[in-house]
Amino acid sequence: MKTMTCQQLGGPCDLAHHGMTADEVIKAQDRHLKEMVAQGDTTHESALKEMKGRWKNPIKGMGWYRKTKRDFAAFPEG
Repeated sequence: MKTMTCQQLGGPCDLAHHGMTADEVIKAQDRHLKEMVAQGDTTHESALKEMKGRWKNPIKGMGWYRKTKRDFAAFPEG
C-alpha cells in the first residue's frame, strides 16, 4: 500500500490517501475534494474545479494522469 497526500495530487491540504494502485488514490482524492467542498471548505474549491475541468482537455488530462501514476510508482510501499 502506498500513500499520497491531497497536496501531492493538486489539492490544498496534507490529508493522506492510501491505496494499492494510483487509481485508488486518485478516486480517494476525488471523493475528498467533493466532500470538503460540500462541507463548505472553500480552500478545496479550486482543486475540485481543476479536477473536473481536467477532462475537458483529454490530452492535458492524460498528461496529469500519467504523471500521477509515475509519481505513485516512485513512492515507497508502506
